[in-house]
Amino acid sequence: MVRYKMILSYDGYLFHGFQAQPRLRTVQGTIEQALYKMTKGKRVVVHGAGRTDAGVHALGQVIHFDYPCHTIAPEHMRLALNSLMPRDILFKSCEIVDETFHVQYSAKGKWYRYIVDLHRFTDPFKRFYTGHYPYPVDVEKMKQAAGDLIGTHDFTSFAASGGQIINKVRTMYRVDITSDPQSHEVIFDFIGSGFLYNMVRILVAALLEIGNGRRPVHDLKRVILAKDRQLVRGTAPASGLYLKQVFYQQIPTAIKNASELSDQNHCAVSENADESHPKY
Repeated sequence: MVRYKMILSYDGYLFHGFQAQPRLRTVQGTIEQALYKMTKGKRVVVHGAGRTDAGVHALGQVIHFDYPCHTIAPEHMRLALNSLMPRDILFKSCEIVDETFHVQYSAKGKWYRYIVDLHRFTDPFKRFYTGHYPYPVDVEKMKQAAGDLIGTHDFTSFAASGGQIINKVRTMYRVDITSDPQSHEVIFDFIGSGFLYNMVRILVAALLEIGNGRRPVHDLKRVILAKDRQLVRGTAPASGLYLKQVFYQQIPTAIKNASELSDQNHCAVSENADESHPKY
């Protein structure tokens, strides 16, 4: 069998997350149904780099699967699957990879983006694609606070209950926070070795509290050391979260090449982080 690696984007609003669930519309289930048709009734298991929750979007999700029939050229596989996809999934690239490649275990890290709308009232055209925070925030304070996240830490305080990962040590390589006055949005970018269940959404909630003056600027240091989820009870809505990219190369090099992140806005970069711990 041939193993295919594919990059896709999807609008997560109408999906009950990535992972297949009985009688629910999911990204994995939708792709597996298409492959079932293409193989004339053979079951093909799709593996995803990130198990995004219901309502979470992806700009660069990565999947792999082993195709049990004759080899199809990568571009033809992309075209074939796109022809069978609903309008809220789009395959962007396809390649044949070695059988040792695994989208989750071969990953060096992930890049998540979170977009917050700061208008007083919810914009009906943004409500499924941003989080909403109708309070004033100081972006410079949030940037200072984000610097305390850089490096290798036990992120227990930022992991929601329900996760199955025991080792909660992760490395945060880079955090960027930028404001867009025209759209009245704040954009958070997190690049790390891996992320715990709801970790990005909890971090965003904590940073917004700092930006609004409800927490001291460097309160995240205390929260990290405490390893206590009760110290950060807020969780930003799923609607503002995007899986932007999965890295399969060494993270510091990937960061340097990430041209969409403005050097003048980034909070900090970890160049010598340990990449040996678990990923998610």
